[in-house]
Amino acid sequence: MLLDTASLYFRAYFGVPESVRAPDGTPVNAVRGLLDFIARLVQDHHPDDLVACMDADWRPQWRVDLIPSYKAHRVAEEVPEGTDEEEVPDTLSPQVPVIEQVLDAVGIARVGAAGYEADDVIGTLAGRSAGPVDVVTGDRDLYQLVDDARGVRVFYPVKGVGTLQVVDEAALREKYGVDGPGYADLALLRGDPSDGLPGVPGIGEKTAAKLLASYGDLAGILAAADDPASRLTPAQRRRLAEAGPYLAVAPKVVRVASDVPLPAFDATLPAGPRDARALEVLAERWGLGGSLQRLLSALPG
Repeated sequence: MLLDTASLYFRAYFGVPESVRAPDGTPVNAVRGLLDFIARLVQDHHPDDLVACMDADWRPQWRVDLIPSYKAHRVAEEVPEGTDEEEVPDTLSPQVPVIEQVLDAVGIARVGAAGYEADDVIGTLAGRSAGPVDVVTGDRDLYQLVDDARGVRVFYPVKGVGTLQVVDEAALREKYGVDGPGYADLALLRGDPSDGLPGVPGIGEKTAAKLLASYGDLAGILAAADDPASRLTPAQRRRLAEAGPYLAVAPKVVRVASDVPLPAFDATLPAGPRDARALEVLAERWGLGGSLQRLLSALPG
């Protein structure tokens, strides 16, 4: 089981009230929410191996070099000096180191790689795995990894992790008309404002799905655009031609990496905490209470 950790603690942060605090009053809603997420996943699905995949770089420069708008709107803008605009206190970032310390003390593998997003770590580990893989994420970008033949599926939280949508090839075909690899082509054609991907103007999700159904993949669509005998409309040919520079680089940006150099780690789900004393200190310092106990109770030991 591969966790898109930031996606899950982000959901926990907004799903658990900020009134959930440590003894000193510091918000720990993301910490406790994530621990409850993981406890429920382990309890319900009994993974043999569990990896918390991390964003060592949530906006890698190599992706920005290819598409400068990539996640550009998410970069925090500094408030100009002398303005009356009030900054909203960031109560999530201080919780991330606590999450990392708790995962380490429990003994859950936590893996990231410099210059890569968690998605790339997940893509690499899913590709290396010999057995079935469950990817837990609130990010639809990872639908591209779905592969029935290799047993790779996505668990998409609909409401917390108590209600998970299981995404396999049948689910993708029913909703989008594509398989896993086809989803990456669909996404880059359609675009994604949340990631700063412009897509091809005039080609939305339905049109992209129809083009992929007719021509197989992005390469097939581009070949059809160059073929006067193909059934593409003049407008579609023009739009694809105008988007040529974007389409030349978008696949590398949108498709998750599968060859990330990863550090050595042990993915085995621990039977009990790796460092019980450190965990005890963290539990007391941050008031982790029932959330931590539920996770420890879910471990196989």
